Amino acid sequence: MRVDPCFFCGRPSYPSKGITFVRNDGKSFRFCRSKCHRNFKMKRNPRSLRWTKASRVKAGKEMVCDSTLLFGARRNVPERYNRDLVEKTIVAMKRISEIRSRRERVFYKKRMAGKRARELAQARKLVSENEHLLPRLRGSEIKRLKELNAEAGMEVEDEELVAKKHEVKVFGGEARKVKIQIPDESSDDGEDDDGQDEIQDEEMEVY
Repeated sequence: MRVDPCFFCGRPSYPSKGITFVRNDGKSFRFCRSKCHRNFKMKRNPRSLRWTKASRVKAGKEMVCDSTLLFGARRNVPERYNRDLVEKTIVAMKRISEIRSRRERVFYKKRMAGKRARELAQARKLVSENEHLLPRLRGSEIKRLKELNAEAGMEVEDEELVAKKHEVKVFGGEARKVKIQIPDESSDDGEDDDGQDEIQDEEMEVY
């Protein structure tokens, strides 16, 4: 069974699936779906579309130079059927797929190395270019943040300060002040020189 790649996007096109177009000069083109066939008839360049394999190869996202890819090359030389050769070929295909998947994972990890640092650098650049859109901090807040960072041994510039959003309580009762009279227990007899109890007013917040 021969599995041909799609001429446009590079996906595998299995037997009895897809579309085959034969040109007047005898060259055949295999397409995995009508989407690829339609784009081919519109004479679009596969490298300009991001969902094709050609564009991924152009962007360096696909493994191109690897020995495991040579086993997938098309060979038009017929071979005499041999049962032992078929069994060895099936075992080799499984082993080759394992090696290829492992190498693809390594290739992906190397390609993604340093991505976090690049994203942070782009974010810092975006913030520095659009600093005028950031909310401004009050002077007291800037002073408090500077003192906190000075205690930790860090110097923070005014432009590096970021406004913090204050938490807003959606649910909860309102705070109200209530005066409560509490007798003074400091005196031994509980009375002062005038013979009257001392009353102390305190303000307490009740929620």
